[in-house]
Amino acid sequence: MTRRALAVRHVAFEDLGLLEPLLRSRGYTVDYLDAGLDPITPEVLAAPDVVVVLGGPIGLGDLDAYPFLAGERAALAARLAAGRPTLGICLGAQLIASALGAAVTPTGKKEIGYAPLSFTPAGRASLLAPLADVPVLHWHGDQFAIPAGSVTLAETPGFPYQAFRPAPGVLALQFHLEADHTRLEPWLIGHAVELAAAGVDLDRLRADAAAHGPALADAARTVFSAWLDEAR
Repeated sequence: MTRRALAVRHVAFEDLGLLEPLLRSRGYTVDYLDAGLDPITPEVLAAPDVVVVLGGPIGLGDLDAYPFLAGERAALAARLAAGRPTLGICLGAQLIASALGAAVTPTGKKEIGYAPLSFTPAGRASLLAPLADVPVLHWHGDQFAIPAGSVTLAETPGFPYQAFRPAPGVLALQFHLEADHTRLEPWLIGHAVELAAAGVDLDRLRADAAAHGPALADAARTVFSAWLDEAR
């Protein structure tokens, strides 16, 4: 029987990236919901075999400006309560944290670029282990707290909470493991204002993508494969 994957997308260029061809190779159909346009209800998120909530330039502090985020969080909370396989990336991870009762707050700083993670003992024993020696792509300014009962997996010097697992089949990642380094330019265009304000060196970011992207892509596929094995 065909399995279905549903991705919640907040900006067009932040898509499933490396994860989409892997899903299709495993026989999943892949659909997108565009937040702010498509209804995101508990019923809509309940049906797919796996749900991936992607990143975006807004956050939980923007609920007044983007009220659809409250409905998205409520729908996600219902799916998590049902124990359904779910992956959250960046904003998606923050929505998972918030749906489970943890705080999500702005830090007043940015972490943008390729840099390694430090792993907790639980992280070193987790499905994230293939990332131990590979810089990953960071692109965030907000920070989630770890929900009660969840396991912290990774950190960086400026952001102590980078990944957690609240339950089998559920994974929340602050960093962008899905991003395809060969398709970075739309990110640089779409986030031009943020990058300029943060003083990010675009040539350095491009060079780091070329240097680290291939190894990161291999490690990402291994991590995603392990998550999909768990999500069966």
